[in-house]
Amino acid sequence: MTTETGRPDPPAASPSIVLLTLAHRVESELGAALAPLGLTVSRLGLLGHIAGVPGASFSDLARMSGVTVQSVHAGVKALAATGLVRDTTARAGSASAIELTAQGQGLLQKAMGAVATVDALLFGPDADPVQRQVGEAVSAAFGDGTRP
Repeated sequence: MTTETGRPDPPAASPSIVLLTLAHRVESELGAALAPLGLTVSRLGLLGHIAGVPGASFSDLARMSGVTVQSVHAGVKALAATGLVRDTTARAGSASAIELTAQGQGLLQKAMGAVATVDALLFGPDADPVQRQVGEAVSAAFGDGTRP
């Protein structure tokens, strides 16, 4: 079909494309909010997984993050170098048990404040109505039912 101007109708919205576009915006906003804390979105995810699963191994973290074990090793090494995590069983031949340090816990708490700010910006009461609906649907499906 065509519109009154003779142009073709826009294609039907693809949920995949809409969500990818929104995900790009979320990642961009979140990256900007985390930068002053010295974190990236990936490192925040790694800190969150380590905090959420005490004693997680490198393999566990890789599965949860959807990345390779080698990537997790590099990420954990960088986080350990800055004092945010420690490997409590780092010796040859034994499984690793990675945990947050007090400094890592403090930074994660600050980072979650940045996440809440981005949530409010993109999905809160002043956000685009469609984005608010997405935020409400995500909260209802995966969260505690509260709004951003």
